[in-house]
Amino acid sequence: MLGPRRRVPTARVDLHCHSTASDGEYPPADVARRAQAAGLAAIALTDHDTTGGVPEATRAGEALGLRIVSGCEFSVKAPWGELHLLGYFLPPGHAGLEQFLAGTRAARQRRAEQIVGHLRRLGITIELVDVARAANGGAMGRPHVARALVQRGASVDMNDAFARYLGRGRPAYVEKPLPTLQQVADLVHAVGGIAVAAHLGDHGTEGQIRQFQEQGLDGLEVRHPSHSPGAERRLTGIAQRLGLAISGGSDWHGDMELGDSHAPLGGLDIPLDWLEKLEERRATMSRETVPQNRRTIT
Repeated sequence: MLGPRRRVPTARVDLHCHSTASDGEYPPADVARRAQAAGLAAIALTDHDTTGGVPEATRAGEALGLRIVSGCEFSVKAPWGELHLLGYFLPPGHAGLEQFLAGTRAARQRRAEQIVGHLRRLGITIELVDVARAANGGAMGRPHVARALVQRGASVDMNDAFARYLGRGRPAYVEKPLPTLQQVADLVHAVGGIAVAAHLGDHGTEGQIRQFQEQGLDGLEVRHPSHSPGAERRLTGIAQRLGLAISGGSDWHGDMELGDSHAPLGGLDIPLDWLEKLEERRATMSRETVPQNRRTIT
């Protein structure tokens, strides 16, 4: 007598992770190796304001049989302040994309300079060179300031640095200039990518998300470490009703930065099917896009 059929495990992916190209802990090639060791079939490398780590990760992934999706995490204006937008299937080195990202990285450095100024006025001994050293050539951000504060002994850990100094409303917080969602979505579409709203959580009513869709939003990151089961159900329902794609990922930055907002690489169950459906949407959009918009893509 035959027993119950075993369920064949489905391939898993992670569509949101970071490397030292921005504020991650490990170089892109190491991210690829760790993803392969975690049993993943593919990852999207989504560093903040850069695709600079994608070629290295791709080379490592090819040797490992791991697919690397070229991505980027942008920051855009939102009714509540700031929304992160994941761009997928972006061509690294594309002139128009790189020009835009170079401008956002320059704005990041100016913001870091202002934050350091605030911290010094608070009596904290810190220099911009400390932050640059923590960034190690990556796109500079508040996590690098937090690491410098920890290294200087001004904070116990990164959570403490954000809670005391760097979080919104804290004494060293500095707003950053943000583009609109439509500006970034137009750019992402022009280079053949798709735009997905990251870790919305409880933000965004269905009406607001519908407006985002009208401005070019293609999907929602429904599965994220910061999302409760209720938030995931809410966002999945909105995506289904509006015809938006869904995505998910660990938002992994490294082994030392987990907590409520990050999970281990591959720590969430994201089926390969989600990536395949994102690709289908991209293919459909490509067929609907005016061919002239594709002539600059190689």
